[in-house]
Amino acid sequence: MNRPRAVVLASGGMDSATAAAVAQDAGYDLYLLHTSYGQQTESKELECAKAQAEAFDAVDFLHLTTDHLSKIGASSLTDEEMEIEDADLEGDEIPSSYVPFRNANLLSMATSYAEAKECDAVFIGAHTEDFSGYPDCRPEFFEAFQQVVDVGTKPETDISIEAPFDEWSKTDIAERGLELGVPYEHTWSCYREEEPACGTCDACAFRLQAFQNLGERDPVDYAERPDYTET
Repeated sequence: MNRPRAVVLASGGMDSATAAAVAQDAGYDLYLLHTSYGQQTESKELECAKAQAEAFDAVDFLHLTTDHLSKIGASSLTDEEMEIEDADLEGDEIPSSYVPFRNANLLSMATSYAEAKECDAVFIGAHTEDFSGYPDCRPEFFEAFQQVVDVGTKPETDISIEAPFDEWSKTDIAERGLELGVPYEHTWSCYREEEPACGTCDACAFRLQAFQNLGERDPVDYAERPDYTET
């Protein structure tokens, strides 16, 4: 019997790496898709995504360069004139790091890749703390995108959009990833720097908080390691 196949949107970060581990644990052969879209840490993210593909023994690794998102702008991840804000773990405003409709772009590419490779699923690592700030990380968005995939692919194509962490916290993800032996030393979350991580942007803060909540040390190097367990 052929094993099921899954495309994993591999950003190079810890959430997508954990999603890859979850997919592999569920029996899927992995096809990793990484996109460079002009984000400030794109070189480090690509390096990490490649390392993850090797660690997970992925069947295939596809790297796509898509500069239209940086040309569109309106995100501090892609626009050097916009400042990347310090962490606000309690904020409910959409942060400046939001890339307009990015996940729809990424999922569209992943669906194309999945259909071409006759894959059964597309995995994305979005989670609860993402959709508190990013509208394209909400469960309703993935449900709607599933309908787009069902209508827009060949009749014989059956691709499931999987967001296994859509009700999980970052701490939940880290805990599961540690259980599965995710190589977190080969992941990158920082929005600002390629080495060492800043430790104070939103992405660093949520990540550090997750490891701190579990009493574990994040293997990535940081310029600062604030204690986020008291926030």
